[in-house]
Amino acid sequence: MTQISIAVIGSCNIDVVVEAPKRPLAGETILGSRLIIAQGGKGANQAVAAARLGAKVYMVGCVGDDDYGRSVIKNFEANGIDTGNVKVVPGVTTGTAHITLAEGDNSIIVIKGANDLVTPELIDEAWPQIAGCDMVMLQHEIPAAAIAHTLKKCAEAGVKALLNPAPVLEGAQDWAKDAAFITPNEHEAQALFPGKSTEEILLENEGRLLMTLGSKGVAYAENGAINTVPAFKVQAVDTTGAGDTFNSAFAVARACGKTMSESITFANAAAALSVQKIGAQGGMPYLDEVEGMLSECRK
Repeated sequence: MTQISIAVIGSCNIDVVVEAPKRPLAGETILGSRLIIAQGGKGANQAVAAARLGAKVYMVGCVGDDDYGRSVIKNFEANGIDTGNVKVVPGVTTGTAHITLAEGDNSIIVIKGANDLVTPELIDEAWPQIAGCDMVMLQHEIPAAAIAHTLKKCAEAGVKALLNPAPVLEGAQDWAKDAAFITPNEHEAQALFPGKSTEEILLENEGRLLMTLGSKGVAYAENGAINTVPAFKVQAVDTTGAGDTFNSAFAVARACGKTMSESITFANAAAALSVQKIGAQGGMPYLDEVEGMLSECRK
């Protein structure tokens, strides 16, 4: 694929991951098997995933002036990501996510920290860079004002923006209309479009909404019909970051001119590869790995 440019506006976290045989009940203490300190945050994850898939990536966000913040920036640079618009905020901690891995799935508590200081003003400062990109990516781990402001500016300027509405925020219905692409799961879709059936949501948002269905794949509408692109069947080790990988892979493929179906298939392959390793970013694949998987599937 030809190289395209992507601006990612979002959260930068350090993940504190605990691996355990099960989740503890209220008041219960159990022994975990492993502790992992890793890079994370939906924004940072999507930036790294897009960069590994061949895009030129510009990150826009905030970190604290602490060791975690310095680690985040170092990690971006190691992945070839432009950090010119990553603001270091004095006296504030870098965001953290506290993740429990148990029984093949994850549960997460997020402490926002510096991520809560991503403002419309920061977006305006970075706008010359953002406006020149082929795709802009946003998620819901930064303040609503910054999300709404970015999507409105993108819509007015004709810049394609992809909104991953996770976790769902109050008011998302208002700003989601300005996104060129929306990628909710079933629960997020119901929150964005209350009172509507899955079929109504898909058909009324033809060409712009992809509904992720977990192991069932991804549904979207095209030419008045609902299509489902199946997921790849793999043995999941850690699902953390799989959704972020999917979003970035779709953004990269779509920005390169691939069809909706082709872009979703590419994204599903990238997500399938990502869940086979530990860590949100640790399992994120490179372009040759995804192309290799797709090539094997065609045989």
